[in-house]
Amino acid sequence: MAETSIADRLHGAGAHALELEGVTRHFGALAALSGITMRIMAGERRAVLGSNGAGKTTLFNAITGEFPLTAGRIRFFGEDISDLPTHERIRRGLRRTYQISQLFSGLSVLDSVFLACRGVSRRRFSLRRPGAMDINVMQAHSIINAVHLDDDRDRLVSTLSHGQQRQLEVALALAGAPRFILFDEPAAGLSPSERRDLVVILKTLPKHIGYIIIEHDLDVALRVTDYVSMMHNGRLFKEGTPEEIENDPEVQDIYLGGRHG
Repeated sequence: MAETSIADRLHGAGAHALELEGVTRHFGALAALSGITMRIMAGERRAVLGSNGAGKTTLFNAITGEFPLTAGRIRFFGEDISDLPTHERIRRGLRRTYQISQLFSGLSVLDSVFLACRGVSRRRFSLRRPGAMDINVMQAHSIINAVHLDDDRDRLVSTLSHGQQRQLEVALALAGAPRFILFDEPAAGLSPSERRDLVVILKTLPKHIGYIIIEHDLDVALRVTDYVSMMHNGRLFKEGTPEEIENDPEVQDIYLGGRHG
């Protein structure tokens, strides 16, 4: 991303996809998130990194509404969604994937993506059998192509490799014209070749779709994002471009174990 765009983002110019203001989440006496303030531009691709227990997945759960906030506010494209239930956030174009696959093993790839598209459409309760020219069927085929599963569209989910199931999860997140996606460790358990394929998929997503990616594989995270937020003990620790984060001595000492090559 151009330096002017980064400067605009840092100074709050332009349209924001997500605005977090003092987001806090307590579990009893444990402060899992403490005063997280973050502004993410429409179309921006950001990594949220940190060690286990830093609060990354809790942050995702707060954004999606799975965990109610103890304090703070969340805005999605200018609308305060802090008190909206998860399904209303989905209807507004917010999507996410999970660390652990949540797929229907008895469905085919095509049926899985079609149902995801149908589930967020206005005709989701229609009993009419869709034809080949049904808009949701056509969208499902387009999405399957985008995640490189064309040759596997008729296979049962249960027969897919782990990497292919991860690709299918990305496909499901793309259903229904999302405006912003939260990717929770999409490269977990992937082989080197599958990780390279994932990088290509993420880089070629439509430019208007922004996302946050949580990822332990820094080679993936730093290649597919243009800004990085580091978390530590439920707080923001460092922020900067991938190059700035990669070369920050404090980040190297705590997270990278020396220079990341």
